[in-house]
Amino acid sequence: MKKVLNYLPLHFILLLIVGILTQFYFNLWDFGFIKLLVTLISITILLFVIPQKIIRTFLAFCLFFFMEISAVFFNNDTNYKNYYQHAIKPQSSVILKVQKVLKPSAYHFKYEAIVLQVDTLKTKGKMLLNISKDSILNPLRVDELLYAKPAFVMINAPLNPHQFNYKFYLAKQGIHQQVFLEKEEFKSLGLDQFSLIGVAAKIRDKVQKALQKYNFKVDELAVLNALLLGQRQEISKDLIEDYSKAGAIHILAVSGLHVGILLLILSSLLKPLERLKNGRVLKTILIVLLLWMFAFVAGLSASVVRAVAMFTFLAIGLSFKRKNVILFSLITSMFFLLLFKPMFLFDVGFQLSYLAVFGIVWIQPKLYKVYKPRFKLDDKIWQLFTVSVAAQLGVLPLSLYYFHQFPGLFLLSNLLIIPFLGAILIGGIVIIILALTDFLPQFLAEIYGYIISLMNNFVSWISKQEQFLFTNISLSFLMMFVSYLAIIFGVHFMIKKSAKKLIYFLASLLIIQSVFLLENYQKKHKNEFIVFHKSRNSIIANRVGVKVFVNHDLDSLGIESTNAMVSYQVGENVKSTYSQEIPNILEFKNQSILIVDSLGIYNVKNLKNPIVILQYSPKINLERLIKTLQPNQIIADGNNYKSYINTWEKTCREQKTPFHQTGQNGAYILRE
Repeated sequence: MKKVLNYLPLHFILLLIVGILTQFYFNLWDFGFIKLLVTLISITILLFVIPQKIIRTFLAFCLFFFMEISAVFFNNDTNYKNYYQHAIKPQSSVILKVQKVLKPSAYHFKYEAIVLQVDTLKTKGKMLLNISKDSILNPLRVDELLYAKPAFVMINAPLNPHQFNYKFYLAKQGIHQQVFLEKEEFKSLGLDQFSLIGVAAKIRDKVQKALQKYNFKVDELAVLNALLLGQRQEISKDLIEDYSKAGAIHILAVSGLHVGILLLILSSLLKPLERLKNGRVLKTILIVLLLWMFAFVAGLSASVVRAVAMFTFLAIGLSFKRKNVILFSLITSMFFLLLFKPMFLFDVGFQLSYLAVFGIVWIQPKLYKVYKPRFKLDDKIWQLFTVSVAAQLGVLPLSLYYFHQFPGLFLLSNLLIIPFLGAILIGGIVIIILALTDFLPQFLAEIYGYIISLMNNFVSWISKQEQFLFTNISLSFLMMFVSYLAIIFGVHFMIKKSAKKLIYFLASLLIIQSVFLLENYQKKHKNEFIVFHKSRNSIIANRVGVKVFVNHDLDSLGIESTNAMVSYQVGENVKSTYSQEIPNILEFKNQSILIVDSLGIYNVKNLKNPIVILQYSPKINLERLIKTLQPNQIIADGNNYKSYINTWEKTCREQKTPFHQTGQNGAYILRE
């Protein structure tokens, strides 16, 4: 393990990560490309000129730090002069190119598109394209060109605390704006010239059309597309939820699991080549080529490229047959991926993939030694069991931090599905080849479809055992970090028991307890008043320590499952008490809060400088209300007509009274 920790690329990875975070969050470098290149070249020259080892080491670290700053800078389209937003004017005409087909929403087909041209200027930059489903019969294709005069709008930030930040998620992919188009607002210009992504999309379309001839059920075809073509757009929400609850969601995404299985299969099939002179090299080259062919057909998506890149280095490393080669290969692959694609660092799939594989490589051999199987069958079962547990330990804290749930039956689903996943993948490849050549017998298609349905039904059954599904788990970033410390020191102690390692492990548990007590103390001393945003409804919360008192106008079941409340409770780790009565007057830390509903009553004695909340579109003279009450703030929640809100905002601006609309500014939060 010491050799791994001393492996230079591991140290450089830490510098790359620091560089990525520094540039992304603080925009440390904003002085142009030439100055950045001069800085990098200067550090490189000094590295070779200065003889002192300590200074050279420091300069080497600086070089990699600035290399990653430059990588983030170069990967950010907004830093280029020809970024499309620099050229956009009112009524500008643009040419868009569809780059990726995304999962559609209820009303729109969604695409990732590139802005190739604004008026007569050649441009670059990605955006989110939304096409109304009523506008077109067939979805757009990858590489399709569109002419339009769109209105670019910013992507909305979450309107309530702790909700998923879709704006931040897209920003990490270089997407900052979106466009909504109807049929009459754009014109198709056909397909662009040759591109690898476009060719891959055509191959996938051809495969899907070939498979559709054999009457696969909707869910069967959707899972087949996900397993082998990396396309999850057609998977139903219910099926995704079933796999998630069963702890088997990784099966539906082409990831390290699938590529790892393919690597094992290819390695076994091509093993006879090792008998030839230079056969091991030939075998490795063929494996790498076949893996990248698979990535190509699967659409070269970020998850597929990551997984194939990881296992490319692994395949090369395995050909050397040296100790710790797997860990070295993983570290090297991560180094190069972050060097050339720095935004991968923020990708949850990237984080989970590497943690799972590191868990398997590092923890599984230690777990395996705990029990010595006597027979071949129980040895295979024990291997699979320890692999599943090791992978789960690797991803558990991060998974709880992101997804707030733990599927208690993950072992059962993995033990019974993964052993057959290799056969399912091979069978799927055979099915696709036969379907493309029109040699696929109908009975074989039905058998394969039945196997997929059997897997779906099994996963669905596991997902319904809700007593084993632990949801709404709250885990802070700090607690996640110290949990990994406990896992690392715990495994170290398990490898070789000693008093020193036991002390480290117990110290990590003490740190977890300290963080728990600190977070509990902070929770108990946090008080706030919140007006949540929910369209056509009103939700008001008064938090006192760990208790949240909520007034709302939803039914009792609706309020407990509404996203705004679930996200807040999980994010803050608090419990709520609900009331369907919304009072006219509330008090928060000596601040009066007046709620004006559809009745429009606001004449309350001895009420001065309140916060006024407008609900149910009251027909009031707001100017008169302002002169009467002299409010500190006026708030319009999501239960008001848009036309009323616009009028109130104008009045408040004229009267110089602060105005907050939750539909635009997000939830209103008043803290002591």
